[in-house]
Amino acid sequence: MHTNAPVVRQVPDRAITPLAYSVAEAVAALGLSRSQIFKLMRSGKLQRTKVGRRTLISVASLMALIDQAD
Repeated sequence: MHTNAPVVRQVPDRAITPLAYSVAEAVAALGLSRSQIFKLMRSGKLQRTKVGRRTLISVASLMALIDQAD
């Protein structure tokens, strides 16, 4: 069971649920270190997407990682 729901950002008149997190947001969400996040990405356990210089990790990939740990 997932206890950490995705962060919902407020925009005037509506809430937006992110589809992906930055590395820093993934660190905060999972409680892991930055180096652990990069190891998981290198091993293929976390799927990343590059947008320009930014590295984004999908919420689905984070949830899949958590499900594997159960």
